[in-house]
Amino acid sequence: MASGVISPANTSVKQPKKERMLFQTFKRLCKNKLAVFGMIVIAFQILLAIFAPWIAQYDPVVQNLSKAQLGPGAEGHFLGTDNYGRDMFARLVYGARISLIVGITSVTLGLLGGLFLGLISGYYRKLDGVIMRFVDLLFAFPGILLAMLIIAMLGTSLVNVVIAISIWSIPTCARIVRGSVLSVKKQEYVVAMKSLGASDLRIIMKHILPNCTAPIIVFATMRMATAILSTAALSFLGLGAQPPTPEWGAMIAAGQDFMWTAPHMTVIPGIAIMLVVFAFNVVGDGLRDALDPNMELDT
Repeated sequence: MASGVISPANTSVKQPKKERMLFQTFKRLCKNKLAVFGMIVIAFQILLAIFAPWIAQYDPVVQNLSKAQLGPGAEGHFLGTDNYGRDMFARLVYGARISLIVGITSVTLGLLGGLFLGLISGYYRKLDGVIMRFVDLLFAFPGILLAMLIIAMLGTSLVNVVIAISIWSIPTCARIVRGSVLSVKKQEYVVAMKSLGASDLRIIMKHILPNCTAPIIVFATMRMATAILSTAALSFLGLGAQPPTPEWGAMIAAGQDFMWTAPHMTVIPGIAIMLVVFAFNVVGDGLRDALDPNMELDT
């Protein structure tokens, strides 16, 4: 055979290993009907958050007392109005944006802090005791009380809610990452890299961290549910979003005095919180099963 001639057998390009793994994970995830439902709900919330100015007909903070407490469907208001005549659908749509932004930001910050502490604690045994005692100190406070304490010191605002929830997320993430690092660092390829003189930073970033991604992804997804629920709870207590910000927890707080005359003011944002929290939880459960290496695809 002349040089430079490629045989037909060599023309096929194999699918990269990572792409095959992602495809298999997605295929397993899609077999979980609850997870698929959760992904649809999350995608719907994301669309609401992105296109809120175009979806909502009315300004979520503009008052019209002549149309206060209208029921769903009355006078062109799809979900009715609140006690100040503000459109409930517009406030719900803009509330989806706030919940998503606060959830993503707080979970991201919590992940960064937890990843740093977990990687250092799991890899450097001399620092493990000190870091884990700090984590245990954070665990000593119930989560919502810790968030309330932080907000009481910093003041009431959505920014401080993000800070509080992110700090609350750090100890759990640190524990999960530390456990994964302790397991991965004992693998033969990590020991071999140490023997070859690879730096600690290279071993951690190139070989340990990529093998800890599965539990981190599951934690982040399920933590989004906790972050959204906590944001609503803190706003309900008056420690988060302040009037007239259209936040779901604050909307429930504003409507609790009108439960018998205008129940939609409380029921509608309550259903929104329930659906989104449920969606993130079932997607997290589905990801945990899909990322399990012991699960096999049905053929």
